[in-house]
Amino acid sequence: MIKRFVKWCVEFPSLLNIRQSRKSLLFAVVTSLSVTATMMLSFPLNAQINLPRTPASELRGVWLTNIDSDVLFERDRLKGSLQRLDELNFNTIYPAVWNWGYTLYPSKVAAKVIGRSLDPTPGLKGRDILKEIVDVGHQKGLTVIPWFEFGFMAPADSLLAKNRPQWLTSRSDGTRIVKEGTHNRVWLNPFRPEVQQFIQDLIVEIVRNYNIDGIQFDDHFGLPSELGYDAYTVALYKKEHRGKAPSKNFKDPEWVSWRANKITEFMKRVFTAIKATKKNCLVSVAPNPQRFSYDFFLADWQKWERMGIIEDLVLQIYRDDLNVFISELEYPEVKAAKSHIPVSVGILAGLKNRSVPMQQIQTQVQKVRDRNFAGVSFFFYETLWNMSKEKPQERQTAFQKIFPTPTAYPNLLAGWKP
Repeated sequence: MIKRFVKWCVEFPSLLNIRQSRKSLLFAVVTSLSVTATMMLSFPLNAQINLPRTPASELRGVWLTNIDSDVLFERDRLKGSLQRLDELNFNTIYPAVWNWGYTLYPSKVAAKVIGRSLDPTPGLKGRDILKEIVDVGHQKGLTVIPWFEFGFMAPADSLLAKNRPQWLTSRSDGTRIVKEGTHNRVWLNPFRPEVQQFIQDLIVEIVRNYNIDGIQFDDHFGLPSELGYDAYTVALYKKEHRGKAPSKNFKDPEWVSWRANKITEFMKRVFTAIKATKKNCLVSVAPNPQRFSYDFFLADWQKWERMGIIEDLVLQIYRDDLNVFISELEYPEVKAAKSHIPVSVGILAGLKNRSVPMQQIQTQVQKVRDRNFAGVSFFFYETLWNMSKEKPQERQTAFQKIFPTPTAYPNLLAGWKP
C-alpha cells in the first residue's frame, strides 16, 4: 500500500511534494512525541544554541563524493550511510556522478568519447553507484539530486584529456595545467560545440535513465577566468569583434563578460534539454557567492536566476569568520534570489586536513534559519562525523539536536513559496 502511494505521489507532483519522506508524511501524527523525546536527549557538547524550530519544509542536505571520502566505495557502507542520514532526519543527498574524468554510472556517452565510462578504481569499478543511491535513497525517503562535480574540469592525465587534446583550453601563454590542491587539472573548452554537446549528452543521459529528483551544477560549470585563450576561442572572439583580439588581461571586464555570457547561453540550452527530457527534474546550482563565482569562474548565477534557468540555489559559504559568513547572507543578489526560488546555504563540515568544530556548524545553521533561508547542506559526508577531532557519536548527537524531527524538502516544483 505504501509503495503504491509513493508511486502515486511521484506521478502527481503538483498535488503533493514528491520529495517528502514516508516518515514525514506521518509528521502531523508524531510531532508532539518526537519533540518530547528530543528534549530528553542529553547533549554532551557545550553548544550555546536554542532548540531549533522545525519548519514545514527545510533542505537538510549533504554532498557525497569519491574525493577524500570512502562513503561510495563499498555497497554496504553506502547503504548504511544513507540509513544513518535518514535516521538523523536529513532529507537530501547530492551524490557525485562525474568525477576524475569518469562517470559513476554506466555511460554510453562517456564510453564513446573517452573510451570507457566507469571509474576503474577498486570499489567503484563495475558498479552503477547512481542506481544504488537512487534505489536506497528513495526507499529511505531521501531526495536524490546527482551532482555534476567536475563540470568542465578533468585530470591532466585522464583518458579524456589524452583522447581529446583539441577540446582543452589554455592561458594566454599557452599553458593548460591548473592546480587544484596537489592535483593537476585541465579544462574542457566550454565554448566549443563538441564539448558542449558532450556535456549536455552526459546530463540528458542521467536525466533520462534514472529516477532522479533533480540535477546539480556548481562553479565547475564555468571556467577559470585565466583560461579561454585557445585558438578556437580567440578566433570566435575575433569573428564577433571585427578582428579584434581578446585582452591579454584575463580580468578585463569586457573579456570576462563575453565569456560569461557564452556560458550563460549554454546553461540555458542545458536547462531546456533537461526540461524537454523530464519536466519535473529540478535544476539546481551550488556556486560560490556571486562576486567570486563570476570573477574567478565566469559563472554568472545571478543572471541565471533572473532568467529563470535555475530552480534551486545552494550557496557555498565556507567561512570560519561568523561576521563574514553573515555578511554573505545579506547581499542584495542573495535576497533577490530568495524572493523567487528556494535558496539554501552550503556549510563546511570539514576537509581532509581541516576539522570544523560542531559549535561553528550549529551557530551557522542557526544564523541561516534566523534569516528564513530554505535550508542547509553540508560539505561533505565524511566530515559530518567520520573525519573530525570530535567523537563520531558526539557529532551525530549534535546533528540530531539540529534536526530533531523530519521535514520535507522545499520543492519549487511542488508549490514552494518564498
